[in-house]
Amino acid sequence: MFQCRYCRVKSYLQAKHFRFVLPNNAPGDKELLFVPYWRFKGMRFSCLAGKMEHQLVDVSHKAIDDKQFPISVGLRSQTQKLRFASPDIKGRFLTPTLPFSKMMDIIDKRFNASLNRPIVHQANIGDSLSIIYAPFYFDGCLMDAILNQPVTKKLPDDFDTSVYAGNRLNWNIRFLPTLCPHCGWDLEGKRDSLVLNCENCASVYKPVKNGFSKLSTVHLAEKGKHLRYMPFWRIKADVSGISLTSYADLVREANLPKTVQPGMPNPAFHFWALAFKVRPRFFLKLSQAMTVAQPAGKFLQGIPSGNLHPVNLPLKEGLESLKLTLSSIIKPRRKVVSILPDIKITPRSFVLVYLPFIEKHHDLVQAGMNVAINKNMLSHAKNL
Repeated sequence: MFQCRYCRVKSYLQAKHFRFVLPNNAPGDKELLFVPYWRFKGMRFSCLAGKMEHQLVDVSHKAIDDKQFPISVGLRSQTQKLRFASPDIKGRFLTPTLPFSKMMDIIDKRFNASLNRPIVHQANIGDSLSIIYAPFYFDGCLMDAILNQPVTKKLPDDFDTSVYAGNRLNWNIRFLPTLCPHCGWDLEGKRDSLVLNCENCASVYKPVKNGFSKLSTVHLAEKGKHLRYMPFWRIKADVSGISLTSYADLVREANLPKTVQPGMPNPAFHFWALAFKVRPRFFLKLSQAMTVAQPAGKFLQGIPSGNLHPVNLPLKEGLESLKLTLSSIIKPRRKVVSILPDIKITPRSFVLVYLPFIEKHHDLVQAGMNVAINKNMLSHAKNL
């Protein structure tokens, strides 16, 4: 979400990959050369034989094949103030030649080297992909334009950057006007929101290529003060290899201390995935707790009136997390190693669900499901 500081009109920004430029301190008479780096940022989960490993990842890797330039931008992507790359920036921008898939192969090898085998399953959740351009210039040798220090003492005689495609930057950000397609009212959302709400017709929309598409949305109504509605993806999916279509199947596979007797309600099983960011450790715990709890009640169509937490984890990431959730609920643990690699999860339907949490001093509490979310952790999750 972007709001013009002059006319106050809000727009939603879209691009295949956002591109950023590191600041430079180069002398004014030097022609700058901008080298592209892939930046990958997100949560990485590895399901091993005895446990689940998780970590926050923020790495970069050179997007061209040339040994003269640094392999990554290091911590600069986190410590320097990035700005959007725009055509008005003077200099030569090299075109990326390293596919992102190959960059991810390099990252996999780097992080998997220290993991115990076998690695049963891996997933990257909440990942964001962007391109960062690092500035360089020539002054007898290759110079870092941020520190104005040499990168190499001497360049090879055959060094020639003209072999790389590139010129003035040519990419554009699409601006979508945030108006409700149904009623024309202003769509609302936070800076990091991935879906926008219309308070006038109580509907929710996700951005698509040429506008907005309506999302199926329900909420669990609750009366009271100091409520915050947290978003979740409720997903119906087919699971191969095991029977997991009803609550009774969940009780059996998760070895829950319950029994489903004949004649008792036996609702359909749904995966519950987070639609908001939290730290990796709590992400798994909360996904497991919500899926085991199978929230039920009188769900109403549309969004509730009240304080809505922004949706900043898309459905795609929710689908990516399903196998992680499944691995955490199947008991005994040794069963996971034998069946998880061959299990295929095929999503069939989904709905965005807002559940009410009571705001306490330090936590958001859902007493009916015995779940609490630390408010301080949520505030820090904006940087994930």
